Amino acid sequence: MPDRLVRYAFQAAGSLTKEAGVRIDRSDLTHCTELGGAVVVIDVLRSFTTAAVALAGGARELILPSSPGAARDLKAADPTALMAGALGGGLAAPGCDVGNSPSELRLLPLDGRLVLLSTAGGTRGVLECDHAGMVLAAALVNAGATARLLRSMAPPVVTLVVTGLWANRDGDEDHACADLIEALLCGADPPHDAYAARVRASDFGRRFAAGNDPHLPPADLDICSAVDLFDFAMQVEPHPHGRRLFPVRGH
Repeated sequence: MPDRLVRYAFQAAGSLTKEAGVRIDRSDLTHCTELGGAVVVIDVLRSFTTAAVALAGGARELILPSSPGAARDLKAADPTALMAGALGGGLAAPGCDVGNSPSELRLLPLDGRLVLLSTAGGTRGVLECDHAGMVLAAALVNAGATARLLRSMAPPVVTLVVTGLWANRDGDEDHACADLIEALLCGADPPHDAYAARVRASDFGRRFAAGNDPHLPPADLDICSAVDLFDFAMQVEPHPHGRRLFPVRGH
């Protein structure tokens, strides 16, 4: 067993019967290549909030390129494609049309466009989960939809991957999202305010709230801390140039 995995156990109601023992694991970026079963890669600030905004805004396709070369090839094949991305710490990635910013992305014409998203945390985690049977991308904005999809599929093991844990960050924004998904999987319906507050109070959240870094706008924090802003989960499937994220509704 990977040395840093924290294991949880629950008995869920609904489509997961009381007789079915379903285990929830917690993991991080360093173990993505080892994970199997159903995996939820969480990046609240900001990768998968940005991804959800793109899909809700009408993007025809959302691709996580496997490399800078793959991103360039996709952009060359479709010059109208929008490249979004950031380096560790939030600085916009070179060559991108927009940073990893949901508030900035909302202002751009997205309907019918291909969106390419590259980040240091969330997209890396998805790309490295190459042994998982099913991968979902999640943030606080679609935590409820993610839990509903998992409950409908009833996998025996669910691993929640926290991507925001860095040397100078506590990652509590992602742990808050993971805690909410876990509670929902267990049949609880907890008040949302505490989870939103944890995102704002996390190490990274406070940097957005400070308002003194143009790459970390407070408007992003407002969107990222909005619980269940969107009604779809985001499932991952292979793509010749990386991974494709697509919305799943109705569960």
